[in-house]
Amino acid sequence: MILENRIIVITGAGRGMGRGIAEACADRGAAVLVCDVDLDAVRETAQIISDTGQRALACSLDVTQRDQIEGAIARAVETFGRVDGWVNNAGVVKMDSALDTSIQDSDWQFRVNVSGLFLCCQLAAKQMRETGGGAIVNIASNAGKVGYNNMAAYNASKAAVINLTRSLSNEWAEYNINVNAVCPGGVNTPMLLSVAEFYASRFGGDPHEMVKTFKPKQLAHRIEPIQVGRVVAFLLSDDAYIIRGQSINIDGGDTPY
Repeated sequence: MILENRIIVITGAGRGMGRGIAEACADRGAAVLVCDVDLDAVRETAQIISDTGQRALACSLDVTQRDQIEGAIARAVETFGRVDGWVNNAGVVKMDSALDTSIQDSDWQFRVNVSGLFLCCQLAAKQMRETGGGAIVNIASNAGKVGYNNMAAYNASKAAVINLTRSLSNEWAEYNINVNAVCPGGVNTPMLLSVAEFYASRFGGDPHEMVKTFKPKQLAHRIEPIQVGRVVAFLLSDDAYIIRGQSINIDGGDTPY
């Protein structure tokens, strides 16, 4: 129960990794405010957690809208009293070759994955500063270190998250705010299926069969969202006090640095 009595906000928690992170945090004692642009989906996440006896509240949130982020923070404070941890999981990807990617698609990925994340970090940190500190975990990707084909804008956006995490950790240590990131690889989520669907549309094949092959070489199966969630939960806890500004690979050993 390393997060007992902690209040954690998770963005993009309607499905996939966000839901797994929320479940892992709740399992370790946290009350969670789960947020997503898809309110129905995030209500389902909250219900799943509530059914286990833990506290969960759903909230509609578009991370590109400052007023909605402020509203989510206000709701967390009003309901639970404060914000102890914030997980920036909301993210988007638009597959295309680097030659064909439109500037509109590139801008969209940066607006959500970088600008929206940065704004969430800023506003969450201002709230945490008032109550003595907290922890922020950004969901980056091993794509930000490796760089995969047909994902140039996404790769670059996640590289920006890695660098941003380091910068915020340095600046906000004086406020007792710990900032880290994780870099997942192929996690069994709807987003990973969308990648398979892109390749199937280009080269043929069944995306549902193809996605089964998207697993780390050293593991016998794909990484599940709850496994990512357990690492994130640790980074939100006091046990991770000496881990700062890091972007930790959680990809089954695929990325060597």
